[in-house]
Amino acid sequence: MKFAFLLAVLIAAGQQAAPPAPPPQGESPYRIAGRLPVRIMDLKVEPASIEPGQSVTLSWATENPTSVTIDPIGRVAPRGQEKLTPQVTTTYTLSVTGASNSSDKRSVTVVVKGTKPATSSADAASKVAKSVPRLSDGHPDFSGVYGYGAGGRGGPPPAPGSLPTTPVLKPGAEKFKIARAADDTGQYSTCMPPGIPQSFFVPYYIQVVQASKQIVIAHEYLNLHRIIPTDGRPHPPDPDPSWMGNAVGRWEGDTLVVDSIGYNDKTEINGYRHTESLHVVERISRPNFDTLQYEATIEDPNVFAGPWVIRRTFPLLPEYDSINEFVCENNRDYKPLFGK
Repeated sequence: MKFAFLLAVLIAAGQQAAPPAPPPQGESPYRIAGRLPVRIMDLKVEPASIEPGQSVTLSWATENPTSVTIDPIGRVAPRGQEKLTPQVTTTYTLSVTGASNSSDKRSVTVVVKGTKPATSSADAASKVAKSVPRLSDGHPDFSGVYGYGAGGRGGPPPAPGSLPTTPVLKPGAEKFKIARAADDTGQYSTCMPPGIPQSFFVPYYIQVVQASKQIVIAHEYLNLHRIIPTDGRPHPPDPDPSWMGNAVGRWEGDTLVVDSIGYNDKTEINGYRHTESLHVVERISRPNFDTLQYEATIEDPNVFAGPWVIRRTFPLLPEYDSINEFVCENNRDYKPLFGK
């Protein structure tokens, strides 16, 4: 996990990263298993021949995968099953990839009597599109594990007159723009919380656990989390400054609005420092089953001339039940990894 993140930082910086060294003697079996070749243990469909309108059960099992897809279904869990109702004779192809560029592929075919084989993914579409789940209170359920955020994709274009996506410093606030020294390895090398919204920018997964009166957003990176009440309570009168701020939530239709204050001044946002007057308003929505949309409006009257906005889109990862443990060891010099 730690090396994967440093590798991602190196790639983002345009530097050439060396491959990981072989596992040292005595390395844990868990990490060694993560480098074992992938394989498909089972793929079957029952029944294999049906009348039009009937359903089948497709089941599969894989071992040591890093990515699992079934064409024409899409991403799936390493092991599972789906109830399908193919309209035409359809071939389902399970493809898996794993460590050391290992891969495996296997196919099964469902014969729908009186039909010709599907000639495209559209013809083979047999899985009813999943709608966004909802809780008993009617609000959309955001629960799930989501992948890395992407900017500017998956959502409508900004409306005319919308907030800028680049901050403008107020006069005299130039000192808040960060100018890194050549040997500065950046904010993420210290193992300290990056704050909000920067916790959404690291290349690690996030998990949302939702109940009727609160939502938990857990970040795999540094095992950070926030418990956000959605019962209408206000901020405390004078919250103690903290890395992740004091958050309260409310619903505006199907959009969760998270209002956060009470930050300390130890974090940075897109290359700028801030003061304890930082105010972040996040808007989170789930426009479809597979996507979480995120928007953060950032204000600090001591630093920026006006509010500005950051947008990200996070894909649902149905193959994961939970995020992993993360341990950051800040007990070594990382400069050699950056060519210093």
